[in-house]
Amino acid sequence: MQIFNLINTKNLKGDIMGGLTAAIVSLPLALAFGVASGAGAEAGLYGAIIIGFFAALFGGTSTLISEPTGPMTVIMASVVTAMISQYPEQGLAMAFTVVMIAGITQIIFGVLKLGKYITLMPYSVVSGFMSGIGCILIIMQFAPAIGAESPKGGVTGAFLALPDTLSQINFVETAMALATLGLIFFTPRKIKHFIPPQLIALVVISVVAYYFFGNTEINRIGEINVSLPSLVIPTFEPSQLQTMILDGIVLGMLGCIDSMLTSVIADNLTRTEHKSDKELIGQGVGNLFSGLLGGLPGAGATMGTVVNIQTGAKTALSGLTRVVILVVAVFGASNLISEIPIAVLAGIAIKVGIDILDWSFIKRAHKVSKQTSIIMYAVLLLTVFVDLVIAVGIGVFIANIITIEKLSVSQAKNIRAISDTDGRLPLNLRQRALLNQAKGRILYFYLSGTMIFGVSKAISRELGALGEHEVVIIDLSDVSYLDDTIALTIENLVKDAQQVDKHIIMIVNNKESQRKLMRMGYENLISDTDFINDRTQALVAANKRIQADEAFAMHI
Repeated sequence: MQIFNLINTKNLKGDIMGGLTAAIVSLPLALAFGVASGAGAEAGLYGAIIIGFFAALFGGTSTLISEPTGPMTVIMASVVTAMISQYPEQGLAMAFTVVMIAGITQIIFGVLKLGKYITLMPYSVVSGFMSGIGCILIIMQFAPAIGAESPKGGVTGAFLALPDTLSQINFVETAMALATLGLIFFTPRKIKHFIPPQLIALVVISVVAYYFFGNTEINRIGEINVSLPSLVIPTFEPSQLQTMILDGIVLGMLGCIDSMLTSVIADNLTRTEHKSDKELIGQGVGNLFSGLLGGLPGAGATMGTVVNIQTGAKTALSGLTRVVILVVAVFGASNLISEIPIAVLAGIAIKVGIDILDWSFIKRAHKVSKQTSIIMYAVLLLTVFVDLVIAVGIGVFIANIITIEKLSVSQAKNIRAISDTDGRLPLNLRQRALLNQAKGRILYFYLSGTMIFGVSKAISRELGALGEHEVVIIDLSDVSYLDDTIALTIENLVKDAQQVDKHIIMIVNNKESQRKLMRMGYENLISDTDFINDRTQALVAANKRIQADEAFAMHI
């Protein structure tokens, strides 16, 4: 695997323009997420620069723009709040240590080549937790948007403190937040094509606040430290070690999902194919260094990536260009940034939360299956009011159980135990004649398709069909996949049949199934001559066995 992305200058103009536009989109979001996380505006800026640089250099999606995102910020905010509340002096360092753990988690996933499996999650679960994160972002930014002090205790605390929050309302700041949302929502599409509405709102409302409300008591970013970031030494507390590792893994997983989904969008726009595992390593390196240098965690950002591609970017040079422009803008405009009202950033963050909500699914929830809707809303509520890990865990478990049940019911129809030809078996004329020739003394046990553990009960039910049959043919020739549980169930069927003196013949022509059965010791149950890969040969052998038994009985 090539470690570094080679800088290609064949599309120099497109990449520079893409990087410039992506930087313009990134700046207001980085500030908003930095403030929303509780780590400070500079943490958002450092995250946008550091993650963007390393992900562009090491990642596997050439046009991907990586920076702090709404979902990652929500998790980071809860981590920062929890750590600082318990350890005021070193809590922030512990929170950045969690970001490092997230980066290491992503690197491990990439090295283990798990990229292609990251997004194999039921859509109802993904929709539920993404919408839940959007709700959290909106709820937690309500207080800053109206000029009130942010309540403690997460979403539950925000609801409980709502009367107190409303009593602190500052109408000037509320107007600024509403104006910000209004500009973002209603900026004409033609203008949006050239300038991101977030930047328009940031500049316009900040200028108005500076000239008309300069002497008014409103919350502003204040002085920010935009010097070169200092190294954050990984900090652990024994009592919090397990929680920190778990939070880091959750943060890393969320970053993986966010990045992989955005990479797929980039592929669709550019008609290319990203390298999932390399992208995870790039994201991991970015988050590791972001944590080490006091930056927010991040992932592939859909908005920045789409803007980057639509402006003409084709290579990783666009991501590096964006980083250079951000560095120049941040270090050159730190005094201006300090005057930005918090309410403006809260308005931008609320719009991000609204965008994260899966409106397409919410609008059609009443039209989809009842089970899918219940899972989606259950995950959403658990995400908002309980915990993201619990929400996803329960959602995936229930969704998979439902899927397995439906698949099992469908596959159970492909299990048939028949002693005469009734048209439900895939036999040709000669094979049907051979089965009828046995006059019911052959039990033809036919399985097809994907045999997973959910159909084991259906197979077990057929055990009662052994009856007076002398030979049992187990036909696995149309089985595309044989689950370990099914192999063990068939083994029990074979043992039960042999205990009542039934002869077993197995038709297996799938090499993978053959290897699995041999590994499980089937050669000790069934002789090599009774493993046959042709139905006609199996039926001939079964009839010969019956005739031999008859001749032996007559001789006795």
